[in-house]
Amino acid sequence: MSSSAPRGRIRPRTLVLGVVLTTLIGSLLTNQALRASAAETPLSQGRPATASSTENGGTPASAAVDGNLGTRWASAFSDPQWLQVDLGATATITRVVITWETAYARDFTIQTSANGSAWTTINTTVNGTGGVQTLNVSGSGRYVRLNTTRRATQYGASAWEFQVFGTGGVQPSPSPSGSSGTGWVKMDQAAWNAQLAAFNAMTINPAPPNAVRVPEFNASCVYSHSLKDDPIIFPGLPGASHMHSFFGNRGANASTTTGSLLGNTASSCGPVGDPSAYWIPTLYERGVPIEPRGVTVYYSSRLPDPTRTVPFPQGFRMIAGDAKKQVPTPAGAPNQFWCAGPGGEIGRSADGNWPICAPTANLTYQLVFQDCWDGVHLDSPDHKSHVSYNTVDGRCTGAFPVAIPNVSFVIDYPTHGSADGYTLSSGLASSIHGDSFLAWDNAALGHRVKDCIVQKAKCNTAGTF
Repeated sequence: MSSSAPRGRIRPRTLVLGVVLTTLIGSLLTNQALRASAAETPLSQGRPATASSTENGGTPASAAVDGNLGTRWASAFSDPQWLQVDLGATATITRVVITWETAYARDFTIQTSANGSAWTTINTTVNGTGGVQTLNVSGSGRYVRLNTTRRATQYGASAWEFQVFGTGGVQPSPSPSGSSGTGWVKMDQAAWNAQLAAFNAMTINPAPPNAVRVPEFNASCVYSHSLKDDPIIFPGLPGASHMHSFFGNRGANASTTTGSLLGNTASSCGPVGDPSAYWIPTLYERGVPIEPRGVTVYYSSRLPDPTRTVPFPQGFRMIAGDAKKQVPTPAGAPNQFWCAGPGGEIGRSADGNWPICAPTANLTYQLVFQDCWDGVHLDSPDHKSHVSYNTVDGRCTGAFPVAIPNVSFVIDYPTHGSADGYTLSSGLASSIHGDSFLAWDNAALGHRVKDCIVQKAKCNTAGTF
């Protein structure tokens, strides 16, 4: 599929309050639906999907069967449209769940087919209300199709998820060993104990008297490659995600594991000793991908007392930001892209969501990750529940008692912007998010945490003062 996102993908809404309320209600309904089927994996998840059309390269058919409520399929702005999934083998279909985006279909049918050409209708919905629609059906076939015939808005039909339940088909493969999959991932306690013991035994390299007393070191990175992969959310499922721009480990893809990162140390980041993988949604300007000119990955501390900070265990994973967050970001709103350099911001895009930078300034974003850890898990089902941001008074307490380095991405794009604005492969500017799959050499990371963060001294990329 095309990696470009054509102009016009950002769809301005005039009734912002209505959209927000719809989103909140939809989220509640979605959570209820997910809890109800928490133990049951859809037959459709991760299976090949096709559609009559897509709104742009960031809304492919595969996004509706990826198990991710932050990605969606969206059609062209016309009727009729269809979305189809291949279950791999004949299945008995008992239930279909559609999680609609705000642009839903009022009238549609569900059809099954043994060969993808002759279809049988097993459900007809007229005057549907959107949200999460659960349809109890009875049918069989290898292929299941959603046919939309009347849209509820002027936009195309759009679904976060199209889930098919029943028996048969080709059952979704389990996640690769050691990957995050859909559950909690406990670390190897013996390995962590050894890493922690080695860290505690390290002596601090004293900072010079003129050292800047900021607890910080960094990895200096450039863009590496782009893939529709996400080894944290969709391990082992190439092409299951929206487009991501990767930096760090040059071998990162859907099959990435801790072992593969450590086994391929070629990286677009300095220093040597950091084969970690980092990725963000791809930015588009007038349909053309704009890759970062550079990304600085800062490891710092926002705690008043950073002395109890420990390094990350091998294979630690986490996500910051929210791909599902699709709200306007006018000037002054939180979660802002900004202009770095002389002259700064000189205007806003026509939709108000993006800054226009002076010719001497570039589009920039800083994404800040969580800095407190539960001390047990390398990953969690939502890839956030094992970590937390520190408390108001700057402590790591309660369920997240362990202080870890505060990772942040400072992303520098070689562009100034225009009235046309930009799009992200995940949607609006508010959907910006990032993933970290950490696999530092233990000694390299340990010395930096000890010398730079614990000692509260600003270090460079090499980990020196």
